[in-house]
Amino acid sequence: MVNKVLIVDDQYGIRILLNEVLEKEGYEVYQAPNGPIALEIVKNHKPDLVLLDMKIPGMDGLEILRHIRIVEPKLKVIMMTAYGELDLIKEAMALGALTHFTKPFDIDELRKIVNAQLIVQEVGHGKGDLAAANGSA
Repeated sequence: MVNKVLIVDDQYGIRILLNEVLEKEGYEVYQAPNGPIALEIVKNHKPDLVLLDMKIPGMDGLEILRHIRIVEPKLKVIMMTAYGELDLIKEAMALGALTHFTKPFDIDELRKIVNAQLIVQEVGHGKGDLAAANGSA
């Protein structure tokens, strides 16, 4: 099964760059320029991981993250910010964000972190499948 990644950023160029990099990694990629569209994608497509910009006009990243937690409490979220705002980052981490990247970020580092998070998820699913198979044998 292909892992799904949602990119939420109001900057078109960032979304296109991340889309291209993550599709090359084999992920099914969704894009959202704002909170309402992001939440629709979360509800309808159930992504495995969200890359979420902190500063988005209208509904900001923290507000989007709060709404994601209501709909999908266990969804993996990585925050992106152009600002080194420690208070916002701390709040995002308290809401369950895994980590954060400050723009401009190292695209290879971001790719590695996304891969690591989704491989961990696959291994977790694989163990459950193996345990279920062993239990039925």
